[in-house]
Amino acid sequence: MSNTGMTHPDPTDGPHLPSPRAAASPMVLQAEGLHFCYPERELFAGLSAAISPGVTFVRGGDGRGKTTLLRLLAAELAADAGELSIKGITLETRAKDYRRQVFWTEPRTEAFDQMTPAHYFDVQRSTYAGFDDGVLAACVHGLALAPELNKQLFMLSTGSKRKVWLAAAFASGAALTLLDMPFAALDKASIAYVLSLLQEAAAHPARAFVVADYAAPAGVPLAGLIDLGD
Repeated sequence: MSNTGMTHPDPTDGPHLPSPRAAASPMVLQAEGLHFCYPERELFAGLSAAISPGVTFVRGGDGRGKTTLLRLLAAELAADAGELSIKGITLETRAKDYRRQVFWTEPRTEAFDQMTPAHYFDVQRSTYAGFDDGVLAACVHGLALAPELNKQLFMLSTGSKRKVWLAAAFASGAALTLLDMPFAALDKASIAYVLSLLQEAAAHPARAFVVADYAAPAGVPLAGLIDLGD
C-alpha cells in the first residue's frame, strides 16, 4: 500500500467546474496511520496518504479494499486507528464539519430509492454550501438525465442511478469528492463525458477527487496514486 506520484496540477479552471479565486491549498486531505480490520482479516495497517487538489487514483484488485477505503475517508466506516483531517478539520474532533466537506454516495445504495433525482439533488443542494446549479444543469444535459428527473430512483437502471450520483458529485463543490468505479454500467457517451469532467477536475486548484477503480481514467492527469495491490 503506497501513495506515490503526488504533484500539483496547474490552477486552471474548466468550463464545467468553476474554481474559487483563492490560492490553492497544498493539501486537501491528510490520512495518518489508518488501521481497519474485518472479522476475518486485516485490510489496512498504518495506511497514510496526503491527497492534493486534482484527481487521485486508488487502484487495487478484487477484495483489496478500494470501496472500504473510500467509506473510511467519507467517515461512513470508522477506522480502528488513525486520523483523518480535511483542510485542518479533524474527523475525531469535528465530525459534522468534516462530513460536510466530503461528497460520497455508495453506488449500490437503495437509501434514496423512493426519491426522484430532482429530490435527491435538492437534498445535496441543502447539504453542500458550494453546490453549483450551473454544473448540475451541464451534467444533467451531458449525461442525458432530463427524462429521468421525475421518476423515482428505484425505477431507474443501474447506469442511470450512477449518472445521478455523478451529477451531484461534480455539482456539490465538496472539498473531497469520492467516486467508486464511476464508469461502471455507463454508456459510451456518458463515459466520455465523465472523462471530460475528470480532465477538468485534474486542474482544479482547491477540490480533490478520489477515483477508485481497476484502471486509471484514460487521459486524466493524476495528482496522486494510492496502490492497494493486486
